[in-house]
Amino acid sequence: MDLLGSILNSMDKPPSVSDKDKAVLKKQREDHEKRRKIEADMLNQFYKKAEAKVNQFLKDTVKEYKFAPMDHVHRGIIYDVAEAAGVLAHSFGEEGIDRHIILFKKEYAPSEDQLNVLRRGEEWNDDIAKKLQNEREMQAMEKLESYKSRKRKNNFVPNTNYKDKYEHLIGKEAAIEAARKTEATSSYGCVPSENKKDQRSIEQTLADIRAKKKKLEISNENNKRRNSDWA
Repeated sequence: MDLLGSILNSMDKPPSVSDKDKAVLKKQREDHEKRRKIEADMLNQFYKKAEAKVNQFLKDTVKEYKFAPMDHVHRGIIYDVAEAAGVLAHSFGEEGIDRHIILFKKEYAPSEDQLNVLRRGEEWNDDIAKKLQNEREMQAMEKLESYKSRKRKNNFVPNTNYKDKYEHLIGKEAAIEAARKTEATSSYGCVPSENKKDQRSIEQTLADIRAKKKKLEISNENNKRRNSDWA
């Protein structure tokens, strides 16, 4: 006897299947095939019913149609039928509890507001639609007013040009200095940051500038007089 034959003889033979076990296995296969055929027939019938329901929906004057809650397999069939018929279909509700489909005709397609309300499990009606529309218009008006307010602030122009108004009183250089101190900045409007703590009015500021100018003129006259005496 060769080595291969010796090894094969030493191995355990596969267990034999009795006629009774064979009959049980055959029965199981037949039952499985029968259940599969029954399920396929039921799904085929459901498809035909869904097709009839969608076609009737297209003929009716209603804008939408709500199906009863069902599992994802049956919802998939309705989606296929709706797509073939050119009908909009959306699912709402919680899976395994009340997940259902609502059909919409394309000419009455739901808005985002309606879809959001339905997804929250709430009923959609004209009162809710009007309320949401009013809220949206109010928000738009608030944004517009805020934009106009910022634009007015950025485009602010003083009514009075202090440089031109006081130039004949305090001199050109002093008037330019006063105007520079009142130029608008992005931080403090018409008052520069270095003068923010200065609480004087513009008249007081101009008076101080005139006084400084007068003091400078007197100082210059005194210097000229002393230089003349030394000469």
